[in-house]
Amino acid sequence: MRLKLLNTRLPGVARRKRAGGALKRWALAVACALCASDVIACTPAGRAETLGERIAAVACTEHERWYAPFIDASGRLAAAGVSEAEASALRDGTPAWHRVAQYWRNSGVRWPSPLLPEGTDCSVVDATTAPPANVALCRTFLVDMPWSAVFVSYVMTQAGAPGFTPSAAHIDFVGAAHRGEGPFRFADPQAEAPAAGDLLCYVREPEALFGHPGLRGWLDRWPAEWLPMHCDVVVSTHGGHARVVGGNVLHGVTMRLLPINRAGRFRGLPQRTAEDYPCDPDRPAMCNLNRQDWAALLKLDPALKPNAPPASEPSCCTACLVPLPAGVVRCEANARLSP
Repeated sequence: MRLKLLNTRLPGVARRKRAGGALKRWALAVACALCASDVIACTPAGRAETLGERIAAVACTEHERWYAPFIDASGRLAAAGVSEAEASALRDGTPAWHRVAQYWRNSGVRWPSPLLPEGTDCSVVDATTAPPANVALCRTFLVDMPWSAVFVSYVMTQAGAPGFTPSAAHIDFVGAAHRGEGPFRFADPQAEAPAAGDLLCYVREPEALFGHPGLRGWLDRWPAEWLPMHCDVVVSTHGGHARVVGGNVLHGVTMRLLPINRAGRFRGLPQRTAEDYPCDPDRPAMCNLNRQDWAALLKLDPALKPNAPPASEPSCCTACLVPLPAGVVRCEANARLSP
């Protein structure tokens, strides 16, 4: 919508400038209000009452911490922040790769990971206080190991989702929902409407296509087998789009925008097919980061009440923003930085 500024005639240059500035600020406020009708943020953590709202608030807080990168409804990366491998600071001053370590540590997943060499201490990752070899081992592990399921586990643990079993593999909580265990119900993403706190999942098997029927059949036949998958957390369903947040998406915590119809169900969810051409410069239409083998919508039981979230250590920052974000303190000089 185009906004036309009124040409108010006022005597005096200063008065005209003040009036012009006020009108521009008014027009900008109106424009922002109109835009906001399609950009609905999560319920703030302090006002989240339902379990779904608490899950969404935790995921949104982390997304904002990574400078809010997102993939638009056309499947294009519209904004990017920092990468998991960097020592660059997130919004709260925490180095990016340190934050990934915090997800592992506070997710409920076994930590230190059994995949780390015996004796490796990743509770100390500050190069000024830890042996360089220790820092290198921990950083290599955190960069090389997928952490998207660890991020989901972190979100559910911090939100106090009852009955959720943390895992470093998405197939574990997808399989639990299929068996009727835990806080989620296994559903078809093409048939049911997403809601805040749900998980939207796709299969990452490049040599096969599953879809919902294929995944259900696979779980019926091989309920204990591993399958590469990825799940995003649904954080809002307003303004014609579902917004979902995932960890380890393009090396950070990234949001996707996916269109929904008036009934709240996905509209034209981009589904990978056997006829898809590879993404390359000659076929830019095929380069859609939202085109995946979407196979499951894990529906959160709306009757569940959140547990008390676990006590967690406050984050600390070395290059701090002012004022400090809630829950963040300054790191003491030469102190150990807990991941």
